[in-house]
Amino acid sequence: MADPIKVYPPKPSHVYFYATCLIDMFYPDAGMAGIQLLEREGVKVIFPEDQTCCGQPAYTSGYHDEARAVAKAQLDLFPEDWPIVVPSGSCGGMMRKHYPSLFKHTDQEDKASGIAARTWELTDFLLNVCHIHLKDLGEPTTVAMHTSCSARREMGVAEVGPRLLGQLQNVNLVEQVRAEECCGFGGTFAVRHPEISGAMVSEKVDALTDTGAGAFVTTDCGCLMNISGCAEKNRKPLEGQHILSFLWDRTHSGSGRES
Repeated sequence: MADPIKVYPPKPSHVYFYATCLIDMFYPDAGMAGIQLLEREGVKVIFPEDQTCCGQPAYTSGYHDEARAVAKAQLDLFPEDWPIVVPSGSCGGMMRKHYPSLFKHTDQEDKASGIAARTWELTDFLLNVCHIHLKDLGEPTTVAMHTSCSARREMGVAEVGPRLLGQLQNVNLVEQVRAEECCGFGGTFAVRHPEISGAMVSEKVDALTDTGAGAFVTTDCGCLMNISGCAEKNRKPLEGQHILSFLWDRTHSGSGRES
């Protein structure tokens, strides 16, 4: 559920960057794009080198003690009172929405609540805190967008991606008919319920392909990996990219995609 009233801070001089496991292992370009977009807005990015998993896979599987042990290792990574930006609605949702309850009645409760209050999904931060203005340097193109369930329902940022893409004058954003439906990834859900997950992602791929865009962007690497993998396996003409990589590619003057 989104915050009842979301109060945005003024643009800070520094932020902490929490990269997520999937960006670290599979999509480092999305992480670098996020950092570059922040730095271009004049924000100094601090990357805590000891960061690991946020604890979400264990938490959503019902292993709260194990999740707490993993999450506890993250709590001391952000000593200064700077925002923590996360290029993922899923991990951002874990930290912002679930850390307070996960650590309730423990000696880490106050620290976890402080971390939660400072956590922001990165595209939301760029749009509503940095007030980013994008200049499109790319050729005309058409894309569809998939917003993750966590970004949409936990972080309340479903409108942010389309608003950012709307700043790109050469990008035509087309809407899929299943815009609010899950892609079927859901972390460990895809492993524990492969048949259901497979059916869901197949429907999502069809919906995105039916837009005629040939390409889609998303805010979460789990969704990107799931949808792109299904499209490739079924030889569907659909390419995916994290929205941060897409935004940087189209607005960076040294990019090979510029016009």
